[in-house]
Amino acid sequence: MSNKRIQLGEAVRFHGHLGPYLVLGILMGQYALRRLKAKKYFGIEVRVKGVFKKPMSCLIDGLQLSTGATFGKGNIKKLNGRDIRVIFRNLRDKKKIVLSLREHLKVRLERLKGHRDSEALAEAIYKSGYSELFEFKEYHR
Repeated sequence: MSNKRIQLGEAVRFHGHLGPYLVLGILMGQYALRRLKAKKYFGIEVRVKGVFKKPMSCLIDGLQLSTGATFGKGNIKKLNGRDIRVIFRNLRDKKKIVLSLREHLKVRLERLKGHRDSEALAEAIYKSGYSELFEFKEYHR
């Protein structure tokens, strides 16, 4: 497991453009892997709630890129939910962490106007600390 952040250029090549939900997915995934001490690709299970519409669904591409969980392997799934919430589970020891967005970030995301504004917020999010962005709860089995 690497502590190196995925570079934005790599994310844009994968996803097609830069946006805040893509970056949030990357950071959520990287934080969860590190916090759970889970292995990328096959050691993590990801359940994503509240992302059925664009641009929120872009979060999934960031999660796939950062965790290596994919729909093809079946270790990432979309679930119904009103708010964005991502449940990560270490498949080795079954520890879980649930991440959601802080309220101030939800407000900023709702106020976005246009692609330029979205890119600027994405870059600001990328430079932010995890605790500024996410609320989390940990579960031990």
